[in-house]
Amino acid sequence: MYRADAGDGPEPIGFLLVPKFSMMAFLCAVEPLRVANRLAGREIFAWHAYSSDGAPVEASNGMRIMVEGSVEAIARVPTLLVCAGFEPERFATRNVLRALQRLARAGVVLGGIDTGALLLARARLLDGVTVTMHWEAVPAFREAFPDIRVRDELYEIDRGRITCAGGTAAMDLMLDMIATRHGQALAVAVSEQFIHDRIRDRRDHQRMEPAARLGVSDSRLIKVITLMERHLDEPLGKDRLAGSCGVSTRQLERLFRARLGATPSAYYVELRLTRARQLLRQTDMSVIEIAAACGFTSASSLSRAYRTLFALPPSRDRLEPSRWMLPLPVARVR
Repeated sequence: MYRADAGDGPEPIGFLLVPKFSMMAFLCAVEPLRVANRLAGREIFAWHAYSSDGAPVEASNGMRIMVEGSVEAIARVPTLLVCAGFEPERFATRNVLRALQRLARAGVVLGGIDTGALLLARARLLDGVTVTMHWEAVPAFREAFPDIRVRDELYEIDRGRITCAGGTAAMDLMLDMIATRHGQALAVAVSEQFIHDRIRDRRDHQRMEPAARLGVSDSRLIKVITLMERHLDEPLGKDRLAGSCGVSTRQLERLFRARLGATPSAYYVELRLTRARQLLRQTDMSVIEIAAACGFTSASSLSRAYRTLFALPPSRDRLEPSRWMLPLPVARVR
């Protein structure tokens, strides 16, 4: 699955650390390898960190990690995982993309953790491959690479490419790797060392179901919210939403007000505006393009609604220093 032949000695795993990478995801990938070595009583894995230029790399939390060299100097690592986080586009430089293409030609298994898949996509190394990444980066990725299939899974392994949603999903990816190479018993033992109560299957979803996220249990409400989230670019009408769960539009209004403190229309608009904010902060799409992608009839209608919710226009929000901070999830409107 990961490597046809482990060869002699520890299996090397390389990590290309992109500035502003997720420290959480990186450590969740490395620490299971360390513990696997300890429990196995010998070195079965080795890990190596690289950067674009060989200099230390600063993570999104401000901590800096020393590396062994530059990506252009990588020669003997059979698996290389690109670990990224905020602003991955800024670091998809020509040198990095060429180095990744060279490694792909050499038969290296390449992967992306968190938003690392974006660099692989820029290098044209994900054509025809099914991928996953952190759920918040998916809308922007789909707009930039509409031909690449993105799934909402913890990790994907397809045609010599490994992609992972990041965060604690990186631990599940590595536990799967350990099980594949050295048996399920060792993977379970490593998982227990981290008080990780189960090894999640790759098909597990990244996000909580709406019921858990929103603290609601009404199946009718959950069904409508799920429909809304799936139709942000072409919003569904009240009749369609109400009919999907077998209630009248008036009953639907009462359900939303009682459980979420908002009308269905207000809640739906906030969902679409939150998506617009993600695209605004994570892509270079124009405001009119974002308006179309989020179901608004014009840039001006998007701007008016955007200013009402976020207290500033889209053009200013794009220029704010916090541009690359992830938007907050939709809250209950009171």
